[in-house]
Amino acid sequence: MLFGSISYLNLLPFQLYLKRHIRDNASKMSFRYKRAVPSKINKALKRREINAAFISSVESKKSNCTDLGIIANKKVYSVLLLEGKDESDPASATSNQLTKVLNLSGKVLIGDAALKHYLEGGGGIDLAEAWYEKTGLPFVFARLCYNKHGKAIQKLAKKFDGTKVKIPQYVLKKEAGKRGITAKQLTWYLAQIYYTMGHKEKRSLKLFLKL
Repeated sequence: MLFGSISYLNLLPFQLYLKRHIRDNASKMSFRYKRAVPSKINKALKRREINAAFISSVESKKSNCTDLGIIANKKVYSVLLLEGKDESDPASATSNQLTKVLNLSGKVLIGDAALKHYLEGGGGIDLAEAWYEKTGLPFVFARLCYNKHGKAIQKLAKKFDGTKVKIPQYVLKKEAGKRGITAKQLTWYLAQIYYTMGHKEKRSLKLFLKL
């Protein structure tokens, strides 16, 4: 199986879980990785260059998907709209569309760069917060979808859903250091993200796709 991977911090718990799953099930299935930004992962899944990945929720409507997503309630801190002229983030798909749905103007900044901008005291509109103020709902930024190995992916998603992933300190320090933040800041940020799509999350996604 060729699994697409977004290298942003918000997927760190799942990436660690997946590595452990692969190690424990090496004889059952062969895994390979393709890393890229969300917009490129979306295209790779559509072209069947990869078999499964967290893709932008705006691109998930016609895909086979699990009930795992990248979700934030009220604030996400890593999807921001900065003051200035309108400018999409080329790495994004969902966030660019969310800006239009919310009828907002400015420069879209997503991912680790946006998080670092916030942690350094930079301003901007948190798009998850803007969505919550409009709808009272959490926002689903991405979904785990697939075009092959459906049973295996669904099983993997369900197992991850019931697992609390413990991130070793050395991993926290290493990943935080790559982004120029502290391990404490990384731990705080991950507490703002969750992955299980329940009734509210599905209702929110349906509304967003409709709009």
